[in-house]
Amino acid sequence: MSEVADIFNRVSRLKSDRGSWESHWEEIAEVVLPRYKDSFIGQAYVNTKGDKRTQKMFDATAALGLERFASVMESMLVPRNQKWHFLKASDEALNRDRETRLWFDAVTDILFKQRYTPKANYASQQNEVFMGLGAFGTGVMFLDQMAEGGIRYKANHLGGIYFAENHQGIVDTVYREFHLTARQILQKFDNERVPESIHKIAEKTPEQTFEIVHCVKPNMERDEARSDFKGMEFKSIYVTKEGNSILEEGGYNTFPYVVSRYVTAPGEIYGRSPAMTALPSIKTLNEQKKTVLKQGHRVVDPVLLMHDDGIANTFSMRPGAANAGGVSAEGRALVQTMPTGNLSAGFEMMNQEREVINDVFLVNLFQILTDSPQMTATEVLERTREKGMLLSPTMGRQQTEALSPMIERELDILMRQGLLPPMPRQLLEAEGEFEIQYDSPLSRAQRAEEATGLFRSLEFATNYANVSGDPSVFDYFNMDEAIPELMRINAVPERWKRADKEIKGIRQGRQEQAQQQQAIEAAPAQAQLIGAAK
Repeated sequence: MSEVADIFNRVSRLKSDRGSWESHWEEIAEVVLPRYKDSFIGQAYVNTKGDKRTQKMFDATAALGLERFASVMESMLVPRNQKWHFLKASDEALNRDRETRLWFDAVTDILFKQRYTPKANYASQQNEVFMGLGAFGTGVMFLDQMAEGGIRYKANHLGGIYFAENHQGIVDTVYREFHLTARQILQKFDNERVPESIHKIAEKTPEQTFEIVHCVKPNMERDEARSDFKGMEFKSIYVTKEGNSILEEGGYNTFPYVVSRYVTAPGEIYGRSPAMTALPSIKTLNEQKKTVLKQGHRVVDPVLLMHDDGIANTFSMRPGAANAGGVSAEGRALVQTMPTGNLSAGFEMMNQEREVINDVFLVNLFQILTDSPQMTATEVLERTREKGMLLSPTMGRQQTEALSPMIERELDILMRQGLLPPMPRQLLEAEGEFEIQYDSPLSRAQRAEEATGLFRSLEFATNYANVSGDPSVFDYFNMDEAIPELMRINAVPERWKRADKEIKGIRQGRQEQAQQQQAIEAAPAQAQLIGAAK
């Protein structure tokens, strides 16, 4: 069997294995993310462009909740208005070296500059990944280098992504199924490898589409002695069914697809999402909304009950109309409205379901501060710490499974493009081993406990010293260790800090100045002693 046929057979098997997933995703798309409707059972490129896809949505709470969920994930994990991570050496001894710290600061600056350039398109694509994560439980991002230098980010639709894990549960194989027009194929690939049939079609109908599969998998035939793609860790191959052709072969040193899951069930490789958890409430709310709309229509435009005496034939509902015979000679109404149900009960039941949906999509977590705007700074800090505790299990997985592989991929691309500064000698000798330290609002909320613990202890020590007059209680605090750690918690850049040698010089100068001041103050007394001795 040819390699092309093997790839398409593997895609076919993976596709058949996840049929139940696709029906589940399709049901969620209909009521939570309607722009994805009909893109799992069918394919997005087959659907009529611009058609209405909200026919099964009667309430927008879940759709709005999903958008807010994506905003929560972005603001807590990857806020675009601040640096949400930095790098440091794995060896703590190297982290005490200022040159090493400055190098890691410079690399971090370059990373964020490249990531948030308009051409990179990171911010919008990351938001798409978070939307997919909240709706379907799995988000996929593709990172590749641009020919002119830099990184290009692309969120991939889950409907065309099939992946497999290695023995450690890490995704190391991805098949991406997509379509390109004949003209796009000639633009992207070496024309000599493009089948002649596509060349001919491009001349007559250049917008005709063809199915393409991009396969990335471990390079089982890797030759480490080679510097080309055959010496890389992962093999990359683009194939098309048209002529069973290989359009491009290549490789990657780092896995280019970042696959993140919200949570996974035992034995499953695709993630489960907040929308799946909230689906019963979403469907219930939709049915309740339909019922309330019908009942509300009856209340606003009521059904009339009339005596069967022929008045119905001439009864007018126009404003200002006079209907003779609508009352008896005694003034008793002969026309009445039909009693309707209790709308307030319907609204209360709907609000209960909305609360559940908002809880699942983490919306209520961000109502803490708005619900209590008069809180003190200490109370705000405590609420922030609690929020970090609640979000930690969910977002910790995203840091491990999505952001860390993404940063490693970014560094690999930038290093191979020569966009990183030369590595310091001592770090080079340590083979450049580094760690990622997350500094997002979530990470700070998690570390806020340490800072608040120090401040509480200092406050207690200060009160004790004022009452007892004994300042020895402050001997327990090692401020030379605490202050630098607090600066790290508060994301103070390394270049804003003084070097250790500079701090020692300042302290030595202060000590010498104090000694000189003591000598000046002691001079009159010494002069009196000398005079008395004479």
